[in-house]
Amino acid sequence: MNVMNVDYDGLIPNNVGLNQDMRVKKALEKWHPGYINWWHDMGPEGFQQSLVYLRTAVSVDPKGWAKFDYVRMPEYKWGILLAPQVEDRRVPFGAHRGEKAWQEVPGEYRAMLRRLVVIQGDTEPASVEQQRHLGKTAPSLYDMRNLFQVNVEEGRHLWAMVYLLQKYFGADGREEAEALLQRRSGDPDTPRMLGAFNEKTPDWLSFFMFTFFTDRDGKMQLEALAQSGFDPLSRTCRFMLTEEAHHMFVGETGVGRVIERTCAAMKENGIEDPCDIDAIRKLGVIDLPTVQKKLNIHFSLTLDLFGNEISTNAANAFHAGLKGRFREDKLEDDHQLESSTYPVLRLVDGKIVRDETAALSALNMRLRDDYVTDCAAGVSRWNKIIEKYGVPFQLKLPHVAFHRHIGEFSKIKIDTEGNVLSDAEWEKRKDDFLPSSRDRDFIENLMQPEFAPGKFASWIAPPRVGIDNKPGDFEYVKIAE
Repeated sequence: MNVMNVDYDGLIPNNVGLNQDMRVKKALEKWHPGYINWWHDMGPEGFQQSLVYLRTAVSVDPKGWAKFDYVRMPEYKWGILLAPQVEDRRVPFGAHRGEKAWQEVPGEYRAMLRRLVVIQGDTEPASVEQQRHLGKTAPSLYDMRNLFQVNVEEGRHLWAMVYLLQKYFGADGREEAEALLQRRSGDPDTPRMLGAFNEKTPDWLSFFMFTFFTDRDGKMQLEALAQSGFDPLSRTCRFMLTEEAHHMFVGETGVGRVIERTCAAMKENGIEDPCDIDAIRKLGVIDLPTVQKKLNIHFSLTLDLFGNEISTNAANAFHAGLKGRFREDKLEDDHQLESSTYPVLRLVDGKIVRDETAALSALNMRLRDDYVTDCAAGVSRWNKIIEKYGVPFQLKLPHVAFHRHIGEFSKIKIDTEGNVLSDAEWEKRKDDFLPSSRDRDFIENLMQPEFAPGKFASWIAPPRVGIDNKPGDFEYVKIAE
């Protein structure tokens, strides 16, 4: 079949020739009802019968891969889509560099590869679970639709990983696919595998920060997996990245619109001091110091997703040719790293120092550094909005050692500038760095829904352009009564 086009005739849209692969087709059809039950139980609460103006992938051709139309979310066509195969593709890094890319799982790496697929797969339903209550407090139909678009695409990304498990990992893969539907974000007994995916997403500013910071981690991980010598995983991740771009767009423009509205309200009311929090909050907008605190918590939680700075698992996955670096194909070195070093931040005698470490062991740190650079570019775009209004305030990323629960800095308390604090100092100052209960209450009270077409809540500016070139008062969600 033509891999560019997607077969929509069966239960599971795909471009992988499922009709010619009856074993996998049956396994996926058996898994499907459990997925739909999970979606009803844990997907967006209260809007399952609403018509949502969603995009659906109809091709993997980058020039025209999606169509837009109204659909009820449980009827969304979750497909299995792989990017086109690259002819004569080779393993691009590690001990097998230059060998033909694998179309089947290499036996000696089976367990390692399965774990990479499962961890990636587990993050996808987790974020849907974290965001399931947000529809009820949406600041506009435009934003509600963007939330639901992110949700259905995370669901599709779960399907992408489940396909790999069902096709390539036999009985083990089927068990893992079932377990992906059984874990629950934040559940004390069956939590999701990674910490940040067990946190609550209590409000829309948190959602925008999550899609900016945590989906950006998703981008980095997918970019690294897209380099994999296991070709089906590489092709799967290459197409997932096409969809992931929208999720980060939702986050970056969402936070940008919050900032825009705050700065405009300050100007309109003659408030010049961005730290005059009470006066600014009386205007029904979110003050910039609170935006900074939200940034601090989401950035620090996401850094933990990169794992330990020094990691044998990361070294083994790279050496095996299973998971590369960010844009490995654009890097100029030997792509094996056997004798290279990389600088890693360590805690030595109570001080943060830079230490040259074997590059293979420091791959998590390398990926995290690339991530921090990517985040900083987005934060500088937010600062341009603040500058445009002449407000004397700058958002910035906290130090990478701040508020960490995994890795070198998990045992110590550090402020946003990188200074080591005693436990007592941390307790005294933590509300300066992270949202306090007062901040959280304020934001929660602000989260009043706005469901009229073309209307927006007091605390967020309208977007510059609509989705699919639709006008400002377009009814992006037809809410079922």
